[in-house]
Amino acid sequence: MLRPLEFQEDPRLLVGLQTSDDAAVYRLDEHDALVQTVDFFPPVVDDAYLYGAIAAANALSDVYAMGGEPFLALNIAAWPNDLTLELLTEVFRGGLDKAREAGVVIAGGHTITDDEPKYGLVVTGQVDPARILTKAAARPGELLYLTKPIGTGAITTALKAGVAEPGHVDNAVTWMVRLNRTASQLLLAHGARACTDVTGYGLAGHASEIALKSGVRLVIAARAVPIMEGAEAYARAGRLPGGAQRNRAYYAEGPSAVVRRGRGIPTVLWDLLFDPVTSGGLLFTIARERAPTLEQAFAAAGEPLWRIGFVDEGSGVDIVAELTG
Repeated sequence: MLRPLEFQEDPRLLVGLQTSDDAAVYRLDEHDALVQTVDFFPPVVDDAYLYGAIAAANALSDVYAMGGEPFLALNIAAWPNDLTLELLTEVFRGGLDKAREAGVVIAGGHTITDDEPKYGLVVTGQVDPARILTKAAARPGELLYLTKPIGTGAITTALKAGVAEPGHVDNAVTWMVRLNRTASQLLLAHGARACTDVTGYGLAGHASEIALKSGVRLVIAARAVPIMEGAEAYARAGRLPGGAQRNRAYYAEGPSAVVRRGRGIPTVLWDLLFDPVTSGGLLFTIARERAPTLEQAFAAAGEPLWRIGFVDEGSGVDIVAELTG
């Protein structure tokens, strides 16, 4: 889609379309760079306020995934004529409260009329050019970590079908509104360099991006991956979004396949690795010798963290049953 277009080149653009990372990075001077991103999507829950908070957390996450600190945002929304403006206000309120929690100022925005509601943020942040996190910095020998469980796609699909248990939905919402701010600060402080956030391509898809951009092989233990309560049951019952099938077809079955399934991987776990995630966690690598102090720091801060694999020589992503070594 973008290949026929000739975009401007600028030496101050440190991360742009050429590297397809989570956000663009533009150098201001030796010590400061801007991080900018935009993200918006249709509702994933029924509550307007929570929808706004989830969408805001999701948009802010791209800046955290680059090692940046967001400070300014604009609302971007589409709203049908047959829905009340009071509902839209609640969406904005959810986004505003989440931005306030992150220390981000919402300075305005733009709304259009559309058949389907959509909401998100344009986010601007700051990052030290020498400490940018990217998908291209993983090195063999490093360990692979994840900061949130997967399974939001299965749970929200079950919610749309009217079969999701309230407790499962509440738990998923708790994870989706959780900011990746503290996790980003901690992994930066301990020397991590390769990172992305897990969203629409699913865990396996985003892992393959790190493998491709870094020129390495990632090994992920399926049974070490945290999964939200209820997600396995819904996936087993076929409550997976269409994006899960598309992700699996592209990353594991088609001509561009780079994700390989090892022995002993239950089908339900395999499917959930491709489940599209909303406002997911940070997927990052760190040198093995730094891992113990990193894990201690996450525990001391009350931040969840799971070791799910490691980085090796080679290419692509190998899914194995158990974590060894």
